[in-house]
Amino acid sequence: MNRRHFLTATMVGLIGTRAPLHAQSRPAMREYDVLRRFPAGRLVFEAPDAQGLMGTNKVHGMWIEAGPQRGSCRSVIYAVVQDTLPAADQAWRGIEVAFAHQLEDGRFEANLRPNGQSAKPYGAAVETAFFFMQEYMRAVLVIRQSPHAAHFAARIAALQPKARRAMDFISGGVETIMRETSHAPNRIIIGAKALGLGGLVLDDPALVQQARTLMAHALTLRDADGVFVEKGGRDSSYNMVSVLFGQVLTLHVPMPEAEAAFAGAMAWQISRVLPSGEVDVRNNSRTGVGKEVSYGGAPKTVNYTEMLQALTLYGLVHQDAAALAAADRVQAYMQRQ
Repeated sequence: MNRRHFLTATMVGLIGTRAPLHAQSRPAMREYDVLRRFPAGRLVFEAPDAQGLMGTNKVHGMWIEAGPQRGSCRSVIYAVVQDTLPAADQAWRGIEVAFAHQLEDGRFEANLRPNGQSAKPYGAAVETAFFFMQEYMRAVLVIRQSPHAAHFAARIAALQPKARRAMDFISGGVETIMRETSHAPNRIIIGAKALGLGGLVLDDPALVQQARTLMAHALTLRDADGVFVEKGGRDSSYNMVSVLFGQVLTLHVPMPEAEAAFAGAMAWQISRVLPSGEVDVRNNSRTGVGKEVSYGGAPKTVNYTEMLQALTLYGLVHQDAAALAAADRVQAYMQRQ
């Protein structure tokens, strides 16, 4: 994408969507308070292994790259929200291990993935860095909103120089993010989340502005009904990923245009949750239909955990009964599996 196209896309995203009244007028909310309202069983803690590894790193028993360590950040958040500080301390080990693998320029060490790909090339290195940092910065912000900020203050302060280097590395790759991931708007939004939340943690308005630019671009990657287009079509898993990460970002960095855009994506998403709670994958562009393999080499499927998170978060923030009812169906389906 050339610079003129980049600027045009940005302008369209910034001024081309008019926020409806509910997006403009909803009361300011803290994510910590919203998460405290989650029904039981929807904030599921997972501990790192003995090496401090999470996600695919944990599954394979070795360090592969930084992105999978984001699970440790989520577990810190869930433990903090549920006032279980010993569990939060346990999960924090995964964060320390991730930063122990950081290189001097801010990127993270990477080894070959099970599917044969690698996060060593520059674009992939930027991506795996923002996959981890978006959730680390979220954890810091939720901790600061909680009664437990003092418990983590020294650890967060000690990691600030490393966090600064990581965000500088990601910030320098914004044009690469635009160029290489516009086929997958969920990644554009995840990158925006890393920059926006990182800008708040580091008190850096330039990072927040980059987040707004990426989000504005993501809003242009929707179809006529407001559904995010993933690799040329609709996908009932990745569309929800876009809403989930975007909604978290906008709780911390107000973006009425984005929240307005999520309404169309959410309406379609709810229509894909069957009465049984199973998510309809028919005609999906990426997941559940054998078109792509996952990070670990298996066919990609619907991410039900993030589906449940997204429906619940959106439903609580917007008092959307249909989203909350869909979340209840999804949770019941997950419990039967």
